[in-house]
Amino acid sequence: MSGRSTPSTSSSNPRNSRNLSQIRKAQLNGLDTNTRSHDNVLASLRATQIVASKPVLPAELIATILDYLPVADLMRFARVSRRLREMVYDDTRWVQKLRAMGAWNENEARQRFEEGVKRKAEAQRAKEVEEAKRTGVHMPAAANRDPGGGSSGRRHAGSVTIFDAGFEEERYRKSMDSPQAKARRRRGTLTDGFDELTVSPSTPAGSAATKPWDPNLALTAFQRLRSVRGHARPEFSKIYGAIGPLYNDLARTTGHSDAVVFRTYRDPEQQAQVLSNLKRFARHDSSPGVDYIRQRLDSMIGVFENAVLREFEQGHAAGDVDGRMHRYANVLVTINGGAAAIDSFISNHPIMSHNVRPGNPLDCLEAVAPGHVDLSPCRVFFEQLASTAVEQAGVLDRVFSSRIDALTPFISRICEDIISEYLTALFDEAHAKGAETYVKAVSGTFELALRFVASLQPTKATPPDFAERIKQMITACYEKHIDLYLVEELEVLRTKSEHEVSHWEKELKEQEANTESFFMSNVNRQAAKRDFLSSFRKVLSSPFGGGSSAKTPASAPTDPRVASLAALESGGSTRPRTPSLSEGTPNRLSTPLPEAPTTALAAKAAIMNSKLEGIRSLFSLEVALSLTHFAKASIERAAVMVRMGGKQGEDTKQQCGRMFVILLAVLGERHIKNGFDKAVGHLGSYDPRQVRDFRSKTIHGDEGGAQNNAIGVEPLVTFLELVNVGDVIQQMIDVFYAQEMIATKLIDRDDFLDPAVKEKKRFEQMLDERVAAGLNKGIDVLMDEVEFICASTQVATDFNPGAAGDRNGSLGVVDIGPSNTAKRVVDTVSGHTSMLVGSTDKNMLDVFTQEVGLRLFTVLCKHIKRQRISVDGAIKLISDVNHYSTFVTSLRQRPLVPYFQALRELGQIYLVHIDPPAAYFSANAKGKRGSLLSSKGSTTATQAKELAAIMADTQRYHGIITVEEVYEFAQRRADWYLVKGDVERAMYGVGCSIM
Repeated sequence: MSGRSTPSTSSSNPRNSRNLSQIRKAQLNGLDTNTRSHDNVLASLRATQIVASKPVLPAELIATILDYLPVADLMRFARVSRRLREMVYDDTRWVQKLRAMGAWNENEARQRFEEGVKRKAEAQRAKEVEEAKRTGVHMPAAANRDPGGGSSGRRHAGSVTIFDAGFEEERYRKSMDSPQAKARRRRGTLTDGFDELTVSPSTPAGSAATKPWDPNLALTAFQRLRSVRGHARPEFSKIYGAIGPLYNDLARTTGHSDAVVFRTYRDPEQQAQVLSNLKRFARHDSSPGVDYIRQRLDSMIGVFENAVLREFEQGHAAGDVDGRMHRYANVLVTINGGAAAIDSFISNHPIMSHNVRPGNPLDCLEAVAPGHVDLSPCRVFFEQLASTAVEQAGVLDRVFSSRIDALTPFISRICEDIISEYLTALFDEAHAKGAETYVKAVSGTFELALRFVASLQPTKATPPDFAERIKQMITACYEKHIDLYLVEELEVLRTKSEHEVSHWEKELKEQEANTESFFMSNVNRQAAKRDFLSSFRKVLSSPFGGGSSAKTPASAPTDPRVASLAALESGGSTRPRTPSLSEGTPNRLSTPLPEAPTTALAAKAAIMNSKLEGIRSLFSLEVALSLTHFAKASIERAAVMVRMGGKQGEDTKQQCGRMFVILLAVLGERHIKNGFDKAVGHLGSYDPRQVRDFRSKTIHGDEGGAQNNAIGVEPLVTFLELVNVGDVIQQMIDVFYAQEMIATKLIDRDDFLDPAVKEKKRFEQMLDERVAAGLNKGIDVLMDEVEFICASTQVATDFNPGAAGDRNGSLGVVDIGPSNTAKRVVDTVSGHTSMLVGSTDKNMLDVFTQEVGLRLFTVLCKHIKRQRISVDGAIKLISDVNHYSTFVTSLRQRPLVPYFQALRELGQIYLVHIDPPAAYFSANAKGKRGSLLSSKGSTTATQAKELAAIMADTQRYHGIITVEEVYEFAQRRADWYLVKGDVERAMYGVGCSIM
């Protein structure tokens, strides 16, 4: 196609000659000619107005039509008018076509545009500087680099040339003579920027009007493309000139062999490159006939791809990796990205075609114990797969070079077709064998799968996130099993923990039943009943009045009732009697005893003693350790599954928290709480006297040493041992919580709303409450023992020496030291309070000692109120109180000090000596009223006032003991009934008269 012609002024042009002749005629005819010319001009204006007043189509619709026109028709459309030419040449239209082909780089275009603006600004600045230098116009110092520019401008201000006509004419002439101007002056052709391509199918490709088509340009058309704003149409013209002839040829050819592509290019690599470029070029075309062209192109590519793929498979079968496989793999990569080559390589691999079997999943369940799984075959399975993948990675590098990642699809097919099937078969069979086997199989195989991922070696073309992608593929194999695994893992932990606790409780009950049965084995209630009835009949039939002449031996009891009672006490003579406890080793204290007791009372005492010693084993440290191991195993297995990440990982974390909650629930509610409740029950039913009598008989063989045997309050001792076991268990849970839950980030320590954190706090609170309840019950038993010591060892003469001797109490020297009762009480209490020192928390120790001190104060007050205290005996009382106060001071509990200081002040009311009223012994006295009235000014009244002042002084007792309570204590004076009237008159004004 010829280029656009330029207007010529030659006389040979008939149109120009006709115009010149018309101009001459108009000049000769004068006015007449002017009139006709005027008419012709008006006619042209009217015609122009008619055209302008009737637009054919709106611009939007025209633009839409242009989007569906072929390139050749767009060029013809641009010749219609200047307005349509602007619409056709619009840069965005050609950018859209380039973008449809994937040939437009927006970042490159933006960068080139910014660089162009920068160059244009620099050129404009340089031009202004040069113009200023030529004309002498002042420019800024930064532009003309003249530091004195300001003065220079003022110096030439009067001789500035504004416009030089000669210079402008010369510049215009040079611009018109340039090649670019000549190209712009060309008009009237169809190419208009597409002069290198044949736009009409009827025009021969080798026409002399066009440049010859270069086949090599079609191979590298897209590589030579630039993304420049404002130049999209010329860039598109380069691609169109290189690939357009081949693309247009597709619509004319009828067979694949007739296509220009296969006739021009003989090398498979070039054919693949051209077909790939044609497929890419076809994306911009939206003309009506494009579907046929694309169908033809896809058909040609399919035939070509099949032929190349056959060559690739033949090379694969022959093992020609570096030859045909490498060559035709690159051809397939060029034509369609290499998907067909990769799929063929994977499908024909022996491990995919099942010619090689990597392992049998059922081997993991052969010859294993119930609840276990052998992961050795599974380890071999993953090692074989890893070895195969590493070997094939080297082959893929040789086949595909670094152009395409073929290893990732290969591993993906292995995961989908081999690993997934292997795991599904293994898990189904393991679940059929048991839940514990199933959870061990899932967790164990997932850990081996992660090792498989870590052992893979990437190829040159694998992406940076290759390991993460393979991990996601492995995770996908476990996604359908994770929900069932989490449920079964939780159930396994719950079942094993409850079974362990139930087994412990069953053994404990059996042991208690065996112990009780042993102790009650020699106590036959029916035999005792028959012995009682027979003894009763003997009593009734015995000769009271000499009805029988039979004489009993001298050694026999003279009273038959005594004999019958002795027989009843000894168990009767009708049943065999077991050896007594006194016949054994005298110092034997082991439980259960080698000899069973023969009476129900002794048996109950033995059972109580056995329960007492069994308090320390009501919950077991071994059971707690077993439960912790169960939870640790389950949480560690689940922690492996946390590495799946995503939603599955978060669900597994939450399930780990639930496992910890189950551990605390079973260990706390089922085991520790029940143990403490039983211990508190045993403490409540404990009778120290029965146990002391029982052990005293065991040691001494009689009841004589019962009171002399200083046996401590053992329930509290054994309960403190149980508390120590509870503290060890709590420390064990704290360590487990820190190492297994916090360190592994399964639980956030600061998340107070987390169920695991809340359950741990609840467990600690339960433990504190049970310990407090047990210590409270133990303190009750301890105070019962203190009361028993006070009641059984405190004699009346300790505080009232005159009760057994002279009525006046003149006994000579009085011992001012504490009594034996006070010493035993202090020894008992201090022995039990010192047990907690160093073995429990200081706060708990403080609470315990304070409670013991307050209870001891209460018991001593009750004990003093039961005594009769004389003035001489008050010294012994004050000595005892000082002994108690010294012990309490050693506890270092300041809240207790005021109580015993008040108790020491209380002893002063017994030291006040009051002489008996003289009227009490006077023979002339006429009753109590007379004695009271006659003794107002006596010594007795004065002494009574002193006692009343001590009793009424509330500050003396620190507000702990009220006046009423002091009055109750004063009533325990030995001479109270002699001085009561004087004291009451002094305190309350009894006997006063109103004047």
